[in-house]
Amino acid sequence: MPHTSVVRIYATTQRPDYDSPWQSRVPSSSTGSGVVIAPHRILTGAHVVANATFLQVQRVSDPNKVLARVVGICHDCDLALLEIIDAPDFMDGITPAEVGELPDLRDRVSVVGFPIGGQEVSVTEGVVSRIEVQRYSHSQRHLLAVTVDAAINKGNSGGPVLSGDGRVVGIAFQKLSNAEAIGEMVPAPIIRHFLDHAETTPRLTIPLIGVATQGLENPALRAHLGLHEDETGVVVVSAPFGGSAHGVLEVGDAILAVEDHPIANNSTVRYLDRYRTRYDVMIGWKSIGDPLRLRILRDGERRDVTLTLQAPTPLVPASQYDVVPTYFIYGGLVFQTLCRDFLSTWDRWWNKAPKEFLHLYYSGERTEDRSEVVILTQVLADAVNVGYSHLHNEAVASVNGVQPRDMRHFVDLIEAHADEIVIETSSRGLIVLDPKAASDANASILSRYRIAQDRSPDLV
Repeated sequence: MPHTSVVRIYATTQRPDYDSPWQSRVPSSSTGSGVVIAPHRILTGAHVVANATFLQVQRVSDPNKVLARVVGICHDCDLALLEIIDAPDFMDGITPAEVGELPDLRDRVSVVGFPIGGQEVSVTEGVVSRIEVQRYSHSQRHLLAVTVDAAINKGNSGGPVLSGDGRVVGIAFQKLSNAEAIGEMVPAPIIRHFLDHAETTPRLTIPLIGVATQGLENPALRAHLGLHEDETGVVVVSAPFGGSAHGVLEVGDAILAVEDHPIANNSTVRYLDRYRTRYDVMIGWKSIGDPLRLRILRDGERRDVTLTLQAPTPLVPASQYDVVPTYFIYGGLVFQTLCRDFLSTWDRWWNKAPKEFLHLYYSGERTEDRSEVVILTQVLADAVNVGYSHLHNEAVASVNGVQPRDMRHFVDLIEAHADEIVIETSSRGLIVLDPKAASDANASILSRYRIAQDRSPDLV
């Protein structure tokens, strides 16, 4: 029987409700694909099992399903490793698939999985048409991806992309919505890195260089920075606090090369001497704590520097999975941390969400004084908060004159004052609360709105 290593995954998921952060949404069901890569171990896509509460796996042409659980996941590169539970006969007749190498352009590949519309395994064929850094829709990270002109439909996600010799050269993870039969796969180098760490690091994070740069295609700009005629690179425009580059790179530095790869003026390198793509291409198989060597030009001096790669430290996090929202309710005022998941509660959020929040998401940077944005998202009506209902969906600027660094600091500021609490919002709105009255009202407010706790578990 062909493709016996390919399996179908049934997931029951329950996502948090960022409109009402103290509760979850109604459970939903979905299916995806995966591939057995070791005894009782299945490789699939992280988005297939994200926020999963119950997982089952079904073999090719087998009506029975077995239980599974996640043993390792990396949402950044959209990969997950599952373990089969209490099914000793699961591997009968299955030979685990081997992970191959990065394919070449125009290599023929097969996308294998269980797309919607049928029960049996499906195979579509195509060729590799592009190899470059792409945006992963699940995490919004930019990592190496391989484009194939083979159909990747709903249900195919997480399934293997096989080379002519039957080895896994990719995992199908997304398709281009504005193109016909064009899909993308997570390539073998990233798969190998994930599998090397999945058993020991259950939630793997891909680091970031932690710097914003601008290309140097303009000759006047290159001359201003002091580059020679034969030199190319990018200029640092920001190195935010807490990131890998903070304290090592400075605004105005020109980065000439990364890991001995010369950077072109359009912010690209020639990867493997074959593919021109973004200069951070090799980050996909780096770990937190790994060194990254750079050649820079600063104040006319060329020097070599080494970054210690760190996890991403955005002021406003991108999509999060398998975590609950952070919230705090005080006097009927619901406070949350700003994140992309909250923004997505608006239909067409990139147009309809508050412009202040969108600016913070796209352009805000973490500083020593501010690592999270605390926002007032709604007002649960009560006598203690009369007159403040119009101030919802605003950022908190200060509590008694002090800007909160993060939600934990905000809670400490609220609970430290016994006489009067003055909260100023980003629109200069003022909220004044009597601490005793607000605390006394909290229990009845929570009961009235059927809320179990006044704060999320991470704030207890």
